[in-house]
Amino acid sequence: MSEQSTSPPAPVLSEVLETVERLWPLHLQEPWDASGLVTGRPDQPVHRILFAVDPVAEVVAEAVSTGADLLVTHHPLLLRGVTSVAADGPKGAVVHELIEHRCALLACHTNADSATDGVSDAVARAAGLSATTPLAPHPADPAVGIGRVGDLPEPVRLRELARRLSDAVPATAHGVRVAGDPEALVRRVAVCGGAGDSLFDEVRAAGADAYVTADLRHHPASEAREAAVGPGSDGTPYLVDLSHFASEWLWLPVGAAALREALAARGHDVQVEVSARCTDPWDFRLDRPAGDRPAHDPAAPTAGGSA
Repeated sequence: MSEQSTSPPAPVLSEVLETVERLWPLHLQEPWDASGLVTGRPDQPVHRILFAVDPVAEVVAEAVSTGADLLVTHHPLLLRGVTSVAADGPKGAVVHELIEHRCALLACHTNADSATDGVSDAVARAAGLSATTPLAPHPADPAVGIGRVGDLPEPVRLRELARRLSDAVPATAHGVRVAGDPEALVRRVAVCGGAGDSLFDEVRAAGADAYVTADLRHHPASEAREAAVGPGSDGTPYLVDLSHFASEWLWLPVGAAALREALAARGHDVQVEVSARCTDPWDFRLDRPAGDRPAHDPAAPTAGGSA
């Protein structure tokens, strides 16, 4: 007679989704978002889960090659409406690859941004913040929401804050860009994982010395700096601009550990891993020393010829 297995049974996908709902409730997502289950049968067993930022082809290939039953990504695959998922397009090919290998796909996007121990909490910890409040509280639960703001235990130089964050995030071609006096002291810090240039009013209202976010576009960043150094202003908030991918990657180990522990509490031993793939879209950049700027001759012809 063979010995009966003593290992705990694998949960089915619907049980995993119930656990995810407790951690990162769907009602916390923004109205425009598309978090939730994309592929997968509710009754399929889940033995292995992979966390990643983006549901791109190389990440799906990793999930399939490692035998993952569920891929949890921060970004949704289908954020906007589509009329076809034929495999002759990138998104359709991903859908087919997932279904053909019985790998479910779940997006935890702005619900994981807003929730406790979500993306912005992970960025806040990387900055050295321990106690924070939401920058934009969620209407359904003001204790959580988009972004965080709080005080560092001791003031630090802006250069040190940027270095601390640079050491914490994955290396990318984007790097860490900073606007402000590198020697300025910073105590109150606001953060928002992912693109956060819509929150400048909230950042100023919170009295932040520095704002850590990602994807800062030229005009919003320029206008924010103009307001910061204008008449009667003291130069704050200084800006620390991370790679979009890198800022949100910080949540993956936190989310993976939280889901692993929550499933274990329900009696399930599930392998939950984090993808090591960098899905930042940029491969390299060329830097010129800050003081090595070529003189501009207005009379010289441009690459496009004379007007």
